Amino acid sequence: MRILVVEDEPTLCAQLVHAIAAAGHTVESASDGITAHYLGDVEDFDAVVLDLGLPTLDGLSVLRRWRAAGRTMPVLILTARSAWHEKVAGMDAGADDYLAKPFHMEELLARLRALLRRLGEHSSAQWQCGAILLDTRQARVLVDGLPLQLTSHEFKLLSLLMQRKGEVLSRTELSEHIYPQDSDRDSNTIEVFVGRLRKKLPAGSIETVRGLGYRLLDVGHPV
Repeated sequence: MRILVVEDEPTLCAQLVHAIAAAGHTVESASDGITAHYLGDVEDFDAVVLDLGLPTLDGLSVLRRWRAAGRTMPVLILTARSAWHEKVAGMDAGADDYLAKPFHMEELLARLRALLRRLGEHSSAQWQCGAILLDTRQARVLVDGLPLQLTSHEFKLLSLLMQRKGEVLSRTELSEHIYPQDSDRDSNTIEVFVGRLRKKLPAGSIETVRGLGYRLLDVGHPV
């Protein structure tokens, strides 16, 4: 999944980016409200971790502008523990959940997983597609009950295909979810990752739809 982290405190921002990336997601970050609003307005993110106390434009204003523009990605706001009014204002502005500072990173990751599950049919931390089982909590994949060794890019690609199984996803869309915004995105490399995944997954799991992209099919037997 593609996550935007908005936090102006450098150390905490770095910790959030590291932890969320280690959980198998593609992460981008912003340290001020203007940049955050721009990224959330022009880029597609699966979820946002948003601090409310930001320079240039406060987090509540950023959130209100996103919602007014029809941006519906789940948003987890970070608030000061004593600022109960910020929690209320944040939820009223369109936040999906909140977490008070200081917090344990494990709790933030759990909250984030819960928000991501709401995006589709996935009601648990384990996603199933035929013989393939993806555990979002442990960032691991099993095929017929046996662990599968994947690179971080392969895991991110499979995660998106799993979340939207049966849908055709273009190489550009897949590339945007794997690479951060400021990186040199090359949709041709998606072919390489798809090729690697095909060698590791049950035959026929990933279908090529000529001229459109790829989709994950439900093949094999459930674990």
